[in-house]
Amino acid sequence: MNALRENLFQVNAMLLAFIFFIQIFAFNWLGYWVKKRVAKRQPDKEISLGTAEGALMGLMALLLAFTFGMVSTKYESRRQTIIDEANLLNTGLLRCSLFPDSIKKTLIPDYKNYLESRIAYYDAGDNPEKINTALENTRKYFNGIWNENALLIKDQYNRPLAEQLVPALINLRNMVISREAGRIATVPSLILVVLLILIFVASFLTGYGLKPGGRNPVFSMAFAIMLSVALYLIMELGRPRQGYINLENAEKEIVNLRKNLP
Repeated sequence: MNALRENLFQVNAMLLAFIFFIQIFAFNWLGYWVKKRVAKRQPDKEISLGTAEGALMGLMALLLAFTFGMVSTKYESRRQTIIDEANLLNTGLLRCSLFPDSIKKTLIPDYKNYLESRIAYYDAGDNPEKINTALENTRKYFNGIWNENALLIKDQYNRPLAEQLVPALINLRNMVISREAGRIATVPSLILVVLLILIFVASFLTGYGLKPGGRNPVFSMAFAIMLSVALYLIMELGRPRQGYINLENAEKEIVNLRKNLP
């Protein structure tokens, strides 16, 4: 299921929403068609879903709202994490700039490479290979800065500045872990599958609950459009590295740090 999910992440969300729209509309029509066939075979029998249709629609709406709330919370958490990392990167850069010029000649270029690796991490989108490459470069450049700072701590003249840089570096390393964990954290696949099943079943029963000759194509289309739009928003919020609802504005705070490099 995880492999299927990764493949779906590469598909445009608008295309998936259109596919869901066709399926929802088709299930609604299928329910109405089945109702007509049953009514022809048993014309004297009153066929009604009673409260079952309303209960199922309520359950679908509840799960839809729960899923939307989950992905919107994760989206905001990811955005805040990027802002926090931008602040930490700026703090580390300012502390690196306090060292003598002889040290900055090697420390600042390493820090610049580290910053570029973090920018590349976001630019990788949802491509696993590019993400792993960016993370590997992040670890490599971080270790270089950390080892260099460890040597500076042993120098009595640079020890105070080097000790001030340690907390910033530790927080930067922790932020890398937090951002990667936030990227991986998604709505469980089982919830999405159950949500889709409920939507399709509800679409079928909505059509089945209509009386023969009482189907309104405009209403059915509006029903399918609203549900597919809701699914589209859930997909967009669930993968903010692509699409129209993304984290570009937050990522610009990290990209703009290039201007602060000497």
